[in-house]
Amino acid sequence: MPSTRDIRRRIKSVKNTAQITKAMQMVASSKMQKAQQSALQGRAFAKMANDLIAHLTTETRDYSHPLMEVREVRKRAVVLIGTDKGLCGALNSNLFRDAAKYDPATTQFIAVGRKAAQFLARAKRKLVAEFLYHDTPTYSECQAISKFAQDHFLKGEVDTVDVLYTRFINTLSQRPDVRPLLPMASVEAMKAEAAEKAEERESFDFLFEPDASTVLERLMLYLVDFRIAQLLLEAKASEHSARMVAMKSATDNANQLIKDLTLEYNKLRQASITKELLEISSAQMALG
Repeated sequence: MPSTRDIRRRIKSVKNTAQITKAMQMVASSKMQKAQQSALQGRAFAKMANDLIAHLTTETRDYSHPLMEVREVRKRAVVLIGTDKGLCGALNSNLFRDAAKYDPATTQFIAVGRKAAQFLARAKRKLVAEFLYHDTPTYSECQAISKFAQDHFLKGEVDTVDVLYTRFINTLSQRPDVRPLLPMASVEAMKAEAAEKAEERESFDFLFEPDASTVLERLMLYLVDFRIAQLLLEAKASEHSARMVAMKSATDNANQLIKDLTLEYNKLRQASITKELLEISSAQMALG
């Protein structure tokens, strides 16, 4: 049975832990708000960019791009977007569980984040590249990942490139998701999408300089970069949200443990006082 001294030490230790988790919760909360805002704002821009390219494809004829080449899938590349740090609940575990489902014989991985690279090393999966990114991903970081994936695809080393990341739903919910990156949607598919949405939106016309094909060529490359950027923002918003919730849960559990230990300490102290009183009373009765 622990002594009162041992319980006091545990209470002090748990209080120190609670202070740390509370500070981490506050830091994650401040970062979470900015990350969530960036991710939600990026969704609107991504939709606008897709609509613009869909409209552009209706202005072009017989347009093709190497990134649109559809091949029989024999080898696959997966961009695995994890986190650089832990203490974010089951976020990485859920993500890596989905990553483990890919066939190791035909799948190559591009790790984004230290935790993703560590998982792939432990799982002995084929890792072809590793990238790091900051809390606010820069365009150069996104472009480096996109450029490597594009080169890998254009060289014929893989037939398709997917992105496995954690999709931000809300502060309490984040879900692993897979998004196709390469090959890009075909012109025919984009034209069909544009035709479906034509009735939903107001008619508009653009004047392209020098021509629609040149603009589409530039936008194709930019859209691949931006898709990576948007998914990084989604992953960061999920990471900070999960860490804030995990640290809040840890703080609440620490506070509850402090209450339980304090109650146990008071019971032991009361029992000790009662025992001393009984000993004093017994001694007085023995002396008569």
